[in-house]
Amino acid sequence: MSGHGGEFSTIDDDNDIIGKAKEAADQLYRIRDTYFPRNPQDRISKLQLESDLALRLLDSIPLEKRRLSHQRSMFEYLRGKILDVFPEYNKEAEDHLSKAVKLNPSLGDAWLCLGNCIWKKGDLTSAKNCFTLALSKGPNKNILCQLSMLERKMAQGSENQAEIVEESVQHAKEAIALDVKDGNSWYNLGNAYLTCFFATGAWDHNKLLQSLKAYQNAEKDKRMECNPDLYYNCAIVNRYLENYERALTGFEAASLKDPGLNAIDEVKKIVNLIDKLESVLKGHTRAKRLASLASSLNSVTLSSSYRRATLDLLSEGLNKAVAIVGKVLVFVKHENVAPLYYIICDSSQTCFVLSVYGLRNDVIKEGDQITLLEPVYRGIDFSWDGKDYQFKAIRVDFIEQMLVNGKALSSSQSVRAAIYAQHKS
Repeated sequence: MSGHGGEFSTIDDDNDIIGKAKEAADQLYRIRDTYFPRNPQDRISKLQLESDLALRLLDSIPLEKRRLSHQRSMFEYLRGKILDVFPEYNKEAEDHLSKAVKLNPSLGDAWLCLGNCIWKKGDLTSAKNCFTLALSKGPNKNILCQLSMLERKMAQGSENQAEIVEESVQHAKEAIALDVKDGNSWYNLGNAYLTCFFATGAWDHNKLLQSLKAYQNAEKDKRMECNPDLYYNCAIVNRYLENYERALTGFEAASLKDPGLNAIDEVKKIVNLIDKLESVLKGHTRAKRLASLASSLNSVTLSSSYRRATLDLLSEGLNKAVAIVGKVLVFVKHENVAPLYYIICDSSQTCFVLSVYGLRNDVIKEGDQITLLEPVYRGIDFSWDGKDYQFKAIRVDFIEQMLVNGKALSSSQSVRAAIYAQHKS
């Protein structure tokens, strides 16, 4: 009897070690996802230390016990998972994880880890097969999120990009359906919508707004407070929507959570841009030549479909069946590729900022006459770092929204905008 008792005790001890090793692996990944010191090397050192400790714990299981089938699959899985915590592909990790799924094909998390590992070496198709096999064992929000993320990666440069990205959105939604309060799933959906916006031609702003909404839902989950990419990506969307203050706040928050993201550089770029816009705008508002420039605009004929207006008559947002005629005073160079910024003077001598998306930078020149059809107007008014910013702006997203010197623009003059969600593994 005592012999049997001793045997059960040993099995319990081994199970206890497996349990502790699993906890150690989970803690290791928590560090990976939440620890972002100023020096990135400190993060790698921390991961190395913790992974060594976790492996040592795992190796304390006697060799003969590891050979038991129920123990061996867990041993192989945990060893592979621990080894794969680093950003680089690890062949040894793949070997252990491959053994784990062969020994126990129902280990969903082992399939997930194997897919992530294979992804790192660039074999995206095999990685997707792993995630799909994992899902065949049952629905899992983490696997759905990884599959969604992988599909966005696979979409880059593919012929059916929009279709693959739509699959990514669907899988992201499926993850949320499994746990509507999971911040990571909402964050993933935000990234999917952001990618979808650009993959489908950067015209449907609803997708950007859906992206923002998803990010906001992600922020409700306290666990996401440690995710700098959430704040960074949210700031990217806000910057694209020209919500300057929100973008600045987001980039600043991201930089505090992970200095390695260089988000503070994005803050500086926005501040430099709006400082420059304000400065150039003020300089031209006082220019003596405005009167002669403005008077020449009154003779411009418009289609009967549009009512002529000046900036001071516009409403916030879209102004339907309205057109504004203006003169390009200056092209404002800045650090980002898009949008293109111009200072425009209308027929009432009012100067404003024009931002143009999806257009080659050689199409509009200083001195050109611009007709803005159904303009989208915004009054920019906010404070940052003790300085007030206040100016009027019109945004053009599509070449159909404007005429240059009375002529419509052609598709050959357009360029496709593209940004991708930031995600550090």
